[in-house]
Amino acid sequence: MDENTLLRALFAAAVDAALPKRIVPPFVPDRVPGRLVVVGAGKASAAMAAAVEARYDGPMTGLVVTRYDHAVPCRHVEIVEAAHPVPDAAGAEGARRMLDLLHGLGEDDVVLALISGGGSALLTLMAEGMDLDDAVTLNKALLASGAGIDAMNCIRRHLSQTAGGRLAAAAHPARLIALAISDVPGDDLLNIASGPTVGDPTTLADARALVARHALDLPPHMLAALDDAANESVKPGDPRLARAEAHLIAAPLASLEAAAAVARRSGLRAEIQGDALEGEARELGAAFAELALQRQKAMTPGDAPLVLISGGETTVTLPRDGRDLGDGGRNVDFLMGLAQRLDGAPGIWALAGDTDGVDGLAEVAGAIVTPDTVARSGREALETALRRFDGHGYFRALGDQVITGPTLTNVNDFRAILVLPG
Repeated sequence: MDENTLLRALFAAAVDAALPKRIVPPFVPDRVPGRLVVVGAGKASAAMAAAVEARYDGPMTGLVVTRYDHAVPCRHVEIVEAAHPVPDAAGAEGARRMLDLLHGLGEDDVVLALISGGGSALLTLMAEGMDLDDAVTLNKALLASGAGIDAMNCIRRHLSQTAGGRLAAAAHPARLIALAISDVPGDDLLNIASGPTVGDPTTLADARALVARHALDLPPHMLAALDDAANESVKPGDPRLARAEAHLIAAPLASLEAAAAVARRSGLRAEIQGDALEGEARELGAAFAELALQRQKAMTPGDAPLVLISGGETTVTLPRDGRDLGDGGRNVDFLMGLAQRLDGAPGIWALAGDTDGVDGLAEVAGAIVTPDTVARSGREALETALRRFDGHGYFRALGDQVITGPTLTNVNDFRAILVLPG
């Protein structure tokens, strides 16, 4: 297959390895003595609920919140669609109803919590005294701050009625089984959807320190909430978590390994560079361009092509100088940084995309860089797109976008760089 088709096949293999219909059924319990209640949030939660319904032989009720256009038909579990990454009223109301659904459960009941990436925004119910406008203000500030996922979720957990173990605490004394699809570097359950089912060792003081470190411009009443002991998250060892368990059922590394297997069956050498890479997207792109050039220089004409595969979650820090910004995302920003550094080097192709099919705010997974990307666009167009953070506009004009539609899973970003002998 040609280079473009090969890269798309690797991306498809990574997504396929994390599809709920494959990974959920082995974790669905047999008939439970009491009620089975299904709750959850995230871009994969509706597809996960459908997989539960296909496997479980008994009555159930439930409610999950997923992103708009990510619903999957279910017979027993109600699917609520809401906004992501900036929360809306549908998500807040869904979170409130979910807590009501958990109220009054008994020891014979079982709660199956389906958690995946995107849950932080989709399950946003702010602490008492705050409303949806506050949720929007917080999320916009976090998304523009350049803060890493650890920092963002620590702050979220201390301004929430569901995050930081609160969903599991609400289900007590029922048994709770959480099934999580990881979209975060390190696969820390505390960071997947801001940890609604696990204890949180971080504190309000930690959250206040992170707000100061990243110079977040939050309103006074939100800062006051981070001083209120009532907003402390649920800690590990809390008795309300005694019957809660969590299982990581899909993670980025497994998807990277699935892609590497496809590459090797196609006669390529494949190296996984890491599943938890972080940093500024365009800077990481330039660093990977350097690595690709170095590997190409060391190759001989008879060597098999090499593919460098990686995952993780990079950061795009938006400027605050009032400039006109375009339509961007971390994967296309990575690719622009890579293309700029490669500057038309022959024999190197790359694909970067979000496994949920959405990069930034665009309904586009990512894009492909070819050896003639810069030649086709012109250097000035690339420089302008970098300055305006307009990666989707740049690759749209070239016809090199990767558009999958909603994949109904999410194991973070996927990057593959194909290097042919020089």
